Amino acid sequence: MPFLARAVRLQTLVLWCIASAFGAPPTVQEIVSQSIEKSESNWRVAPQYTFTERDSVIENGKMTRLTFKVLMIDGSPYNQLIAEDGEPLPEARAAAEEKKLEQEVSRRSHETPSARRQRIAAYERDRQQEHAMMHDMWTAFDFKFIGEELVNGHNCYVLEATPRSGYRPTSYETKVLTGMRGKMWIDSREYQWVKVQAQVFRPVAFGFFLAHVQPGTELILEQEPVDNEVWLPLRLVTEVRATALMFWSKKYSRSEIYSNYRRISPGERASQP
Repeated sequence: MPFLARAVRLQTLVLWCIASAFGAPPTVQEIVSQSIEKSESNWRVAPQYTFTERDSVIENGKMTRLTFKVLMIDGSPYNQLIAEDGEPLPEARAAAEEKKLEQEVSRRSHETPSARRQRIAAYERDRQQEHAMMHDMWTAFDFKFIGEELVNGHNCYVLEATPRSGYRPTSYETKVLTGMRGKMWIDSREYQWVKVQAQVFRPVAFGFFLAHVQPGTELILEQEPVDNEVWLPLRLVTEVRATALMFWSKKYSRSEIYSNYRRISPGERASQP
């Protein structure tokens, strides 16, 4: 057997042995499918956690910075203001916010069954809208594997997402996906989202008042594990560029940082610190 043929055969055998030992690399479909399962699981248990949220908003050239303790109270969240412009609230104002929390806990504990259902239903509608966006990503885009990268200490598969021909939005909110493209960094061991980056690259019309979401609109989401199984948001950044009727335009930037996640024990009152 010629030397070159023997070398090629030996190389093929070595590669086969490596693949057998470590398993063949997953396909894009496998990466996406397992990522969907993990994301769905995270979404279901997220309401069981309290956390701290730091918001920085820039609108019309003005910045607002607020920090909240987000508490689940009887089926829906409550945002307790705890800091402003990076500084803890003055003692008197902190006491007033604590009083507001106590009043809200009391109000919810005494509301009628009908009022309770309406309050929780409003919260669930918001959650379902977020869920629809997440779920439709997998039908709205074609994914392409473009390599591996280390992000925030996690080895990640990197997928490129481009609009899929023939996708039909399932709701008003998901229509923006038709004009977006982006990248996803998915942990190669856990199949959890580490980072998602998406940009609007062409205007998307929404019909009402001839409104358009414009290029320059961008979303960045980063996640981290908060316990053995669950990954939840670490940072969410949104940049919005929109116009309507050619007489109105909006530039809006929002950054949300999440920390101090704590799972609520069964039977525990969520409003307790």
